Amino acid sequence: WTSEQTMLAEASQRFIAETCPLDEIRRLLDDTDGVPPGYLEQGAELGWYGMFVPEELGGGTVSDSPLADAVLVAQERGASLQPGAFVPHHVVAYALGYDAHEDELASVAEALAIGGATASWAIADSFGDWTAGRAVSAESSGRDPVLHGCAGLVQDAHRVDWLLVSASTGAGLGQFLVRANAPGVVVRPLETLDLTKRLAEVRFEGVPVEEGYVLGATGDATPQIEAQFQRAVVLQVAESLGAMDALFVRTCTYAKDRIAFGRPIGSFQAIKHLLADLSLRVEGTRAALAAAVEAVESSSEDASTIASMLKSYAGDAGVELAQGCLQVHGGIGFTWEHDLHLYLRRLTSDAALFGDPIWHRERLVALQAA
Repeated sequence: WTSEQTMLAEASQRFIAETCPLDEIRRLLDDTDGVPPGYLEQGAELGWYGMFVPEELGGGTVSDSPLADAVLVAQERGASLQPGAFVPHHVVAYALGYDAHEDELASVAEALAIGGATASWAIADSFGDWTAGRAVSAESSGRDPVLHGCAGLVQDAHRVDWLLVSASTGAGLGQFLVRANAPGVVVRPLETLDLTKRLAEVRFEGVPVEEGYVLGATGDATPQIEAQFQRAVVLQVAESLGAMDALFVRTCTYAKDRIAFGRPIGSFQAIKHLLADLSLRVEGTRAALAAAVEAVESSSEDASTIASMLKSYAGDAGVELAQGCLQVHGGIGFTWEHDLHLYLRRLTSDAALFGDPIWHRERLVALQAA
């Protein structure tokens, strides 16, 4: 890390500790929004949301790598199970910064960077398929496209201002920005395993796209969507790595402090071996994430392959680590009062977002066959 990135990490740690520690997370479990008042605006003041937005629109980074800076923040957020649609918010900001050719799109990008608006990405279908164009279609009706279909696993759809919709069109794939409260947009909250995140199913029942809110040219938007998806995968794994690292450190501390038969349980060989195996899950994910950040940021030819390798490995590793940590904690880890189950829920949910390991392994086969 550069000195500027270190300062960003430390500032993020302080902000989370003061604004939304785990005690506050627990208080928000039954809250509809699930986010403390003013959280988005204060995070924006730290530069959390403008890393993929051009400087002329109010964005900027502390280094020459916006993805690396966003990964740094994502890890800090994951370590404390922070709420909010951080990953899809960045995807939408990147998409608008990538192609803010309209004044309307530039205005939304600027609002996203300063915390004046929120956004999420509708790409997956209701069954967990993250292939763009499977969930929603855009039909030409006069001058403006009209959206039909149902997108699943949309984060914070009940509270965001904008939805970026990746849909199939007659020319291939297209992207459209719609207001979350537009007529014809129907949001159905989902009951999810992860109590700290809000997911929803969003139906588009003949939703017209306003003039100026079509991203890119009228042709196929597949390259842009692929670039967005790679960044979504990297940021999602970064959040998971933060949670994995924090849970592993907690578990090691517990193994040193918990006394059984007159000695710390961490001194028993079986626990030592288990913790050694779990440490490999953390460090393997960290190494794969570093490789993916470099490949995606440099637009490497094999960026798609590396991103899917990362997600397929990290999805399994996160769940295995959480289950292993649960075994080390024993009975206390099964209680509601202990925070372990919140991490287990988060890591299990993260494994499914932006493609579960099986989906990504199938994607790797398709990429190699292409």
